[in-house]
Amino acid sequence: MQVRIGVQFVPKELVVETRLTADEVQGLLAGALAETGGVFVLEDRKGGRMVVPAAHVAYLEIGEDEGHSVGFGTTYS
Repeated sequence: MQVRIGVQFVPKELVVETRLTADEVQGLLAGALAETGGVFVLEDRKGGRMVVPAAHVAYLEIGEDEGHSVGFGTTYS
């Protein structure tokens, strides 16, 4: 699952590939926002962590993994 995180006052979005479902990611953010000074922590597929102060998350874009194409884009029927 690919998650794009917009952070307030940061011109570039953060992109994380995670094994979590969309509902799990949304739940993590909701839990972090419910806490005073909460921190949104998202683990990527390689075990790394993205840590963002929850109050500064502007948006989350949660999408399915995109398939990687091989070759020159030729489709076969």
